[in-house]
Amino acid sequence: MKRIESFCVNHNKLKKGLYLSRVDGDCITYDLRMAVPNSGCYLENDGIHTFEHLFATYARNSALSDQVIYVGPMGCRTGFYLILRDTVSKEEAIRLVQQSCAFIASYEGEIPGTTAIECGNYREHNLEKAKSYAADMAEVLRDWTPDRMVYEV
Repeated sequence: MKRIESFCVNHNKLKKGLYLSRVDGDCITYDLRMAVPNSGCYLENDGIHTFEHLFATYARNSALSDQVIYVGPMGCRTGFYLILRDTVSKEEAIRLVQQSCAFIASYEGEIPGTTAIECGNYREHNLEKAKSYAADMAEVLRDWTPDRMVYEV
C-alpha cells in the first residue's frame, strides 16, 4: 500500500506549532501540534476531549463556520487536525486557531455536548487541562506566520 503523507513527516523534528499538512482538492488540512512527538509527554485524553468540544464549537460558530470541514484529535495525542476549505487563507487559519485557543483558555461554564445523548464518552472531560493546553498553544502561536507553517525536513 501507498504510504500516507502524515507518515512521511519526520516526527523527530516536529515542534509545537501550526503546520499546513496537506491539500486535497479544495480542502486544506492543518496540523496543530500541541506536544513534541516522541518526547514522552503527551496530551491526556480527558483534556483532549474537552479541548475538542470547545475547539469544534468555537470554529463552527466563527465567521469561518461554513469553511470548517473537520476538527479532531490525533491518535498519537500530540495535537489536532483542522480541515478547512481552500477559500480560507493561511493568515485566517492562524487567526482562527489563535482565537480558538484564547476562547478555550478563558472558558468558564458548562462544556458543550457533554450529556450521554450528545457524546459517546460524556464523562471523560477536564476543563482545566483543556484550558492549560490552550493557554500554552496561545503562547506558541502568538507571533505565528504563514512562513512558519512548513514542516522541517
